[in-house]
Amino acid sequence: MSVSPSVSVSASTPASASSAVPAAARTPTQAELLDFVRRTAADAELIASLPLDPEGRTWVRLEGPGGSEAWLIGWPPGTGTGWHDHAESVGAFLTASGELKENSLVARLPTDGWQTLELTEGIDRERRLSAGKGRSFGRHHVHEVLNESAEEHAVSVHAYYPPLPRIRRYSRSGQVLRLEQVERPADWQ
Repeated sequence: MSVSPSVSVSASTPASASSAVPAAARTPTQAELLDFVRRTAADAELIASLPLDPEGRTWVRLEGPGGSEAWLIGWPPGTGTGWHDHAESVGAFLTASGELKENSLVARLPTDGWQTLELTEGIDRERRLSAGKGRSFGRHHVHEVLNESAEEHAVSVHAYYPPLPRIRRYSRSGQVLRLEQVERPADWQ
């Protein structure tokens, strides 16, 4: 997997006129994170600046609103994240170019104390997110994100608050979900 160098890019969020507390002093909401990724994805110069690798995902770290962690990610054809969650962080992501598919679970899973779970039928959701489409999500949201195109790169913008304390990675076979690995920030920064 190719990794571009970590670059801090300022993409500030204006404080709401109705808010008495400066935006930097507040915890960003899911709606504010979604607004940030939407505005950032509209920055054609920033999107074009991301180095794209034909085989592995690339990413650049961005400065998110209110101390959030944000990333610009390039997805070569046929790549994906695998099943994972973002632990205690809420987040948002939006496709800036190309199309991504998100598979997710609508059930709330126990956060700790398990290795293998059998999932019930009917909890799977699928979203197709073309350029300009995105979503926000709450804590412990389990999903996988894929670029299923055989020819086209996709680029997306992601934001998380609080900054990712850990990512739990899962394998899935049918309705069985197994915790495989817990990553900490030192593993991806």
